[in-house]
Amino acid sequence: MAPDLEHLDAAGVLEYAVERFHPRLTVACSFQKEASVVLDLMLRAAPDARVFTLDTHVLFPETYETWKRVEARYGIEVAVFQGPSLGRQAAQHGDRLWDRDPDACCEKRKVEPLQRALAGTDAWVAGLRRDQSPSRASTPKLAWDARHERWKFNPLADWSDEAVWDYIAEHDLPYNRLHDQGYATIGCTHCTVPGEGREGRWAGTGKTECGLHG
Repeated sequence: MAPDLEHLDAAGVLEYAVERFHPRLTVACSFQKEASVVLDLMLRAAPDARVFTLDTHVLFPETYETWKRVEARYGIEVAVFQGPSLGRQAAQHGDRLWDRDPDACCEKRKVEPLQRALAGTDAWVAGLRRDQSPSRASTPKLAWDARHERWKFNPLADWSDEAVWDYIAEHDLPYNRLHDQGYATIGCTHCTVPGEGREGRWAGTGKTECGLHG
């Protein structure tokens, strides 16, 4: 059974994560606004924390630019785990797989690379918030991730969107400028449009998650 961390704030959750699991702990970084906050809090708790990202090869230019600014700000190198490139994807699975089978596209570009990213760890940290969507409304601050067979921390689970932006402003954090253009959440170029909450992801498909978080 997972320890009850619901009484702890985000910094407290991460302090527990470091005490219990570091260095077999890793942080997922998507270069969205929540990732900016989680990374800042994590590096305050453990400056040598392992940080990784999943490069799908179809991220927005603004995401790659944020990536560079984050590494410069903290003097770190984010580990990269990749799915197939556009050319390889087309050769192996046909062109525009994201249109024909978005679940398969996410599996190849995100879910499979995540398995490699988590290898050798006992726990990982993500930036999920309960108010992002109905499917995330019951997100715990710590739970056993049965799909990936390790512990998963969500230190921002009880944060509001306003709280995220307040922290970014207070600490002058680098963040993805697409948020200023109406993108509440940011994924791949072919599957993301401006929108509130997670409505801009896979719009019109009925799909709500990529498979990383359920």
